[in-house]
Amino acid sequence: MHRHIATLLLPIALFASIPVAVADQDQDIANIRESLKTLSSATQSSPITPSPIPGIYEVVMGPSLAYFSADGHYMLIGDLVDTKNYKNLSAPRRNEVRIKAVNAVSEDDMFLFTPEKQLKHTITVFTDIDCGYCRKLHKEIKSYNDNGIKVRYMMFPRAGKGSSSYEKAVSAWCAKDRNAALTQAKNGEDIERKDCANPILRHMALGELLGVTGTPTIVTDTGEILPGYVSAIPLVKLLDGNAQEEKNQEKIK
Repeated sequence: MHRHIATLLLPIALFASIPVAVADQDQDIANIRESLKTLSSATQSSPITPSPIPGIYEVVMGPSLAYFSADGHYMLIGDLVDTKNYKNLSAPRRNEVRIKAVNAVSEDDMFLFTPEKQLKHTITVFTDIDCGYCRKLHKEIKSYNDNGIKVRYMMFPRAGKGSSSYEKAVSAWCAKDRNAALTQAKNGEDIERKDCANPILRHMALGELLGVTGTPTIVTDTGEILPGYVSAIPLVKLLDGNAQEEKNQEKIK
C-alpha cells in the first residue's frame, strides 16, 4: 500500500521540480491578470514575478503581497518561508513595497519635523491628535530630531472623517504655522478652526491600505511597521541596526 501511494506521489514530485522557466510565463501572467480583473481594477497593472516556488507567482497589490497559482485559480496571502535557511522571504519584500508606497507621497503633503544637524533616519508616523501615546511621542519630538531622526506625520484620526480629531487635523494643516498648530493641538490646547484643501483623507486611505489599526504606527525607513510608541533612544538603536542589516544583505547579494 505504501508503494502504491509513493507511485501516485512521484508524478507530483516530478512536476514540482520543473523549473518555472520551462513553463509559459506569459500565459501564466495572462491567467493571473484575468483573475485580478475580478478582484479590483486597481490591481490590473500590479507587478507579477515568479516566486521561489515553481509555478507560484508573487503579485504586488498596492502596499501588500499575494501569491497566485500559474492558472490564476488560487490566491494565497501570507508569509513565504525558506525552511532550509529559516528565513522569512515575504517580510523584506513586504517592507520594500510598503516603503515605496509611503515614499510615493510627497513630503509637501506631510507634517515634517526635521533635525537641524545630521539626518540619520526618516520615520513616517500615522498619528491621531487626541491619542495619548501619540501625544507622548510628540513630546519627545526634539529628542528624535536631536538623535538625527526626521519625523514625517501622516494623520490617522481613528474616529474617522468629521470627528473632532479629524477637524483638528484639518485645522492644523490649514494653519499658517502647521507644526506649531499641531504641537498646540497635541498639547490639548485649542487651535483656530480652519478649512482648506488638505491631504488628510489621503493619509487615512494609505493608512488603511497599510493595515494601520491603531496610533501611533511608525513606518521605519526600511519599511518595517512598529505599532505603538517607541522612545527616541531605543528607536535610533533599532533604526541603526536595520540599516546595518540592510548593508549586510547588500554585500551578500
